[in-house]
Amino acid sequence: MRVLIVEDHEELAQTVAVGLRREGMAVDVVLDGVAALDRTSVNHYDVVVLDRDLPGLHGDEVCRALAGSGHPARVLMLTAAGTIDDRVTGLGIGADDYLPKPFAFAELVARIRALTRRSGQALPTVLVHSDLRLDPATRIATRDGRRLPLSPKEFAVLELLMTAGGAVVSAEQLLERCWDEFADPFTQTVKVTVSRLRRKLGDPPLIETVPQAGYRL
Repeated sequence: MRVLIVEDHEELAQTVAVGLRREGMAVDVVLDGVAALDRTSVNHYDVVVLDRDLPGLHGDEVCRALAGSGHPARVLMLTAAGTIDDRVTGLGIGADDYLPKPFAFAELVARIRALTRRSGQALPTVLVHSDLRLDPATRIATRDGRRLPLSPKEFAVLELLMTAGGAVVSAEQLLERCWDEFADPFTQTVKVTVSRLRRKLGDPPLIETVPQAGYRL
């Protein structure tokens, strides 16, 4: 899952980003509305966590632009003003959810995950493939009842492969969805991560390499 945080309070933005990365998400951070539109024009995001009161280009305008462009990201709007009128306005301009400041980090995580479940086709709460089970909410993956000691990136790659339903996922797609903007597109990190994931999954092998295409379960 890839998330863009748009928040002009840099310390808050970085603190939230660190927490979300620990939850296995790929996170990019920008501090103003213009930069937000720049990032969303070139990157795929599942969720945009958008502060409403931004300098330069107001969060409302960013939200309207995303909704008007048909960008697939869900928008979770943040604001220090938590009145009913504010929430109605925010939802009316295209936001998918609304969270007043200050907020509990656990609630932010829960709302982000809830928004991704609304995107695209409905997925089961627990993903299952053969004897492999993955629960995105608890961040637990097991095979044949054995809990797998996965790193956040390994968990993210496995989750994306499982949600693909047997379709091939390219290395470029894995890099785009599971790593942030600082990932080197020419790196071997995807190949290395898949290799480590294979070892942890054990036998019989579950991840197939499709030459010149990518990976699939």
